[in-house]
Amino acid sequence: MPVLPGAEPFRHEGGETGVLLCHGFTGSPQSLRPWAEYLAERGLTVSLPLLPGHGTRWEDMQLTGWQDWYAEVDRELRALRERCAHVFVAGLSMGGTLALRLAAKHGDAVDGIVVVNPANRMHGLAAYALPVARHVVRATKGIADDIAKEGSAELGYDRVPLRAAHSLRAFFRLVDGELPQVTQPLLVLRSAQDHVVPAADSARVLSRVSSTDVTEIVLEQSYHVATLDNDADRIFEESLTFIGRLASAIGKEGTAARG
Repeated sequence: MPVLPGAEPFRHEGGETGVLLCHGFTGSPQSLRPWAEYLAERGLTVSLPLLPGHGTRWEDMQLTGWQDWYAEVDRELRALRERCAHVFVAGLSMGGTLALRLAAKHGDAVDGIVVVNPANRMHGLAAYALPVARHVVRATKGIADDIAKEGSAELGYDRVPLRAAHSLRAFFRLVDGELPQVTQPLLVLRSAQDHVVPAADSARVLSRVSSTDVTEIVLEQSYHVATLDNDADRIFEESLTFIGRLASAIGKEGTAARG
């Protein structure tokens, strides 16, 4: 299937500091494109891949699972490490979960993490119904486009394929168990009002990681897709400041040439 206009992956060859951006479940690179362009314009090397099963039609997601989505960002991280001295991982919602697993698995190969409204578990009765429901119902109502800003829209599926959602549920459980392995500096940006992922998920992440350099920022004017919302500029600026602080410190410690 052809990729939807606007959902294409984004890559930019910049300097020695690289950033891998991970989009969310049923979303596409479009939700993070302004963030990617902001970082690219400031000289960073940026990779924003399109996750398998995304950016085409929701039926294509039925053939994919968390292993496919994670494998894609894992490949991108390894490619960034080949050409950059410092690499940071970032993500929105499930993309934040992917970023956290990359940090847990790759250790010193990741210099820092930025997550926006990270998802940690499925909530409500639907989560318990998934193991059975996925065999009976193909899809349910979509979760895309939770944005407060007038005129802003997310390019995402209007349906959630239940087979993929069941895989996502398993992925959340897996990553929750791996969070204590996360030791890198962490910046968490969460919306005060989020109709997709509750604040409890960010709190859970913060309570489980082993990072000691941790910053949490509450976004007062945005909903779930905050990267396209009223606080987008703040997300971009705070992430650049975070990356700049750490990349500068790493250089001063003489570890810039680390392989």
